Amino acid sequence: MSRTAAALVIGNEILSGKIADTNTAFLARGLFELGIELRRVVVCGDEVDTICSELNALRSSHDLVFTSGGVGPTHDDVTIEGVAAAFGRPIVRSEAVESVIRHYYGDRATEAHFRMANMPEGAEMLRSAEAPWPTVVIENVYVLPGVPEIFELKFTDLRKRIDHGHEFHSQAVYTKSGEGEVASLLEEIAQAFPSVMVGSYVKWQAEDYRTKVTFDGNDPEQVAKAADMLVEKLDPALFVRREQ
Repeated sequence: MSRTAAALVIGNEILSGKIADTNTAFLARGLFELGIELRRVVVCGDEVDTICSELNALRSSHDLVFTSGGVGPTHDDVTIEGVAAAFGRPIVRSEAVESVIRHYYGDRATEAHFRMANMPEGAEMLRSAEAPWPTVVIENVYVLPGVPEIFELKFTDLRKRIDHGHEFHSQAVYTKSGEGEVASLLEEIAQAFPSVMVGSYVKWQAEDYRTKVTFDGNDPEQVAKAADMLVEKLDPALFVRREQ
């Protein structure tokens, strides 16, 4: 069975539309490559109580949770406080991270900078040559920054930790059928192959097809059989091509 994941995207700037969230799409693609299902994404503001309640709901119902945003030096960076509250732990300061900050900023280091060395008691601080700035990990929760370049760097570095050797296998069938015309058949296929995720996507401006049907799952044989079923039962005049 696939592991499940959730994302908690934190930031008033996301909710106001001032910043476009690209981290979720990057995370979704990365998890898919590792055979992990991203089941839920929640966006919330910079409020400790909200972060706490949302995180508790997500971490209790998913194998992995990734947070994005709210870990900088400013007054509205309250993710660590929210995470600590969710686990009922006090906030402590990492001496190792404080040392990194002193080395990086030198005489320019302020107390605001040192807030970035705070962590929930008992959390891990992960570092590597690829991502020298530490990542806070507590149980099944990975606390990542909101800046896309840093988020992507840190998640890429975390892949080896969360990679259990599973992956999703995918096939796609392109048809000239509309979604409504093929909906009952897709429902039949989904029921016949419960371990395969069946999705349909309309393309209004495509030159050669109208609906792309995708089949994703951990078992390549089941994925292939589900795609076979569509091809076999679809009107041949509506079939365009199949991709693996």
